[in-house]
Amino acid sequence: MANSYRCLVVDDETDIRELVVLTLERMGIQAESASNVTDAKHMLHSFSYDLCLTDMRLPDGLGLELVQHINAQFPGLPVAVITAYGSAENAVSALKAGAFDYITKPISLKQLRPLVESALKLSSQKESNGANTVDLIGASPAMSYVRIMIAKLARSQAPVYISGESGSGKELAARLIHQNSSRKDQAFIAVNCGAIPENLMESEFFGYKKGSFTGAIQDTQGLFQAANGGTLFLDEVADLPLAMQVKLLRAIQEKKVRVVGSTVEETVDVRIISATHKNLNAMMEKGEFRQDLYYRLNVIQLKMPSLRERPEDIPELTERLLAKLCQNQNISKPGIAPEAKVYIQQLQFHGNVRELENMLERALALCDGLTIAIEDLSLEDMPAAPISDRPVMPWNTPAIEDRMSSPTSPALYNEGIAPLESVTSQSASAGNTMLPMDVSLSDYLEDIEKRTILQALEKTNNNKTAAAKLLGISFRTLRYRLSKLGLSKEQDVDDSDGEEE
Repeated sequence: MANSYRCLVVDDETDIRELVVLTLERMGIQAESASNVTDAKHMLHSFSYDLCLTDMRLPDGLGLELVQHINAQFPGLPVAVITAYGSAENAVSALKAGAFDYITKPISLKQLRPLVESALKLSSQKESNGANTVDLIGASPAMSYVRIMIAKLARSQAPVYISGESGSGKELAARLIHQNSSRKDQAFIAVNCGAIPENLMESEFFGYKKGSFTGAIQDTQGLFQAANGGTLFLDEVADLPLAMQVKLLRAIQEKKVRVVGSTVEETVDVRIISATHKNLNAMMEKGEFRQDLYYRLNVIQLKMPSLRERPEDIPELTERLLAKLCQNQNISKPGIAPEAKVYIQQLQFHGNVRELENMLERALALCDGLTIAIEDLSLEDMPAAPISDRPVMPWNTPAIEDRMSSPTSPALYNEGIAPLESVTSQSASAGNTMLPMDVSLSDYLEDIEKRTILQALEKTNNNKTAAAKLLGISFRTLRYRLSKLGLSKEQDVDDSDGEEE
């Protein structure tokens, strides 16, 4: 290797120590060894290492103790454990304690080399400034915790189980774990387990040999081979049939797969991340999901919060998703009316971020291109009462596009009238004005909107068409708002010329 790395090997069996040390030296890594926990701790405090390989059982203690000591005293130092053949519980315990990965005895050089290479890549990244989670939108405490967990999980090879409701961002979290890990230069393969027919599942996962069944006209790689060196994301893992669960368990535990039609197993280096919206504990109790596979997949669990659990992120999510949709459609980003913002924050969003994005995409198709009104957000009748008792959060967005670039904005500011969608934020920020305690937010917004519309009508001599252009909204939207605010009767007498487009 180009860089000079240093590794500590801890094992009480002389032949295994010598084998591992010899293999590391052939890889260009300086290797030193210790035969017990005490000597290993002394060497760790005396020298600087990039990797530690330790046996699980040592004369004066357990390798698990050494793993915990390294995590406490030398954070960032990858440590892998060597376990006896078939000792799955020890491997899971080590991974939960913070081990980077594990390898089983008898040690296979085909498994040892990729493990060491991945660990050293991780070690070289330990001075970085943390995980890149820019695609994860939201600054709520729940999302801050998710970011911290992603940074931690990216530094491990342990299987991760991501739980959460549909549309909460489970695949995005899996991708971010992969992109911030030592495997980021290799493949990330995502597969929906429920979308594969049961009779094709084994060949899809493990590949097949030519002639192994009717239609097998050539050797074909499976998902495990395609993800070799990288990450395999098993979405909706609860949909796996029991027969396939047994085979998946062996592939994860032994890190080997048998191609359909072959008589030998081949080694694969794949990190498994799984996810489902179903309750696996309940499925285990019913006998629908194997308990041993569950504990293999659920070494570390990451729960993605629902949108209802982080309502303070809805304004930022709305603006960011709207900007993305407009960019994909190559159109200008419209504003969002104040009452539409209130309506969005009152929705329950059982479909989470996916439901919000679908709603915004529909609103883009229905709006006038300048402003998304409340009637654009749903094809159904608008509810008469608030949808939930959730408090409405301030619509603070991290990056509002420059409205001076829109054709209506110069006229607005030249006339001294702010666009309707910015009225609320300006009023709230001016002098840190607080809402009167006896006035609801909806009444406060209506009062601001009413005064702004009347001001625009006064400047345009009650010409509704001109007033709509001045406010940056459509004529139809202005008529809807006049009716909603009880102003239509006051203006009907004077708007005879305003009906003409």
